[in-house]
Amino acid sequence: MGEYPAGSWAVVLGASSGFGAASALALGERGMDVFGIHLDRKATLANAERVRAKLMDLGRKAFFFNVNAADPEKRKDTVARIKEILAEQEGAHVRVLFHSIAFGTLKPFVAMGQGASVTRAQMDMTIDVMANTLVYWVQELLGAGCLRQGSRILAMTSAGARRVWPQYGPVSAAKAALEAHVRQLAVELAPLGMTVNALEAGVTDTPALRKIPLAQVLLDEARARNPSGRVTTPADVASVVCMLAGEDSRWITGNVVAVDGGEHLL
Repeated sequence: MGEYPAGSWAVVLGASSGFGAASALALGERGMDVFGIHLDRKATLANAERVRAKLMDLGRKAFFFNVNAADPEKRKDTVARIKEILAEQEGAHVRVLFHSIAFGTLKPFVAMGQGASVTRAQMDMTIDVMANTLVYWVQELLGAGCLRQGSRILAMTSAGARRVWPQYGPVSAAKAALEAHVRQLAVELAPLGMTVNALEAGVTDTPALRKIPLAQVLLDEARARNPSGRVTTPADVASVVCMLAGEDSRWITGNVVAVDGGEHLL
């Protein structure tokens, strides 16, 4: 037996870049096959193709779906296909569901001067995509019989769930909701032998971070503050994803796990 039980697969939401891509590859390196869910237009589609190609070079099975993870019909169809693929392999199951979707509106709640305030549609979309989708994917995969005892559900949060950054309000609300969803799911799924945790990375240079106003300031401040003298990397987070995907993490659930090298201490 390898590092994970035989037939282990990961479903990675947001698999084409950042934390999702790094974690998909790290899990693949440790013997896990991967379903990658991503939403890319032609300009960025090569990112997903690169990740999938690397997984296949590792000898892993890798099925990628370029769909909107928040679309109910797309989600239903994708899970149906996942179920079909798993049925072809004895004992195959979703060992890890990793939620790493970074798509939302960055606008102030109340615009002063130039610019516009966030609209209801933008707020609803941000919270739905970055938080509520975790619940809906769990429901869909569980209903299809793809999750089982020992499955690990992980989601990316950030310090922005508590801290205030310019124009980050809608995403902050989504992250706070995501952490609430993690706690609720942890309690509801514990009797089934499944764990649910959120990972809070330190400030990390990802495409999603670069969309935040003053991103470079956040990076510079984090580097100066971190006792290790550097910022967090996607690989740092991927290592913890792999650790929490293992058997020895069975008693860790309902937590927000800081992956920041002690950045939050100073």
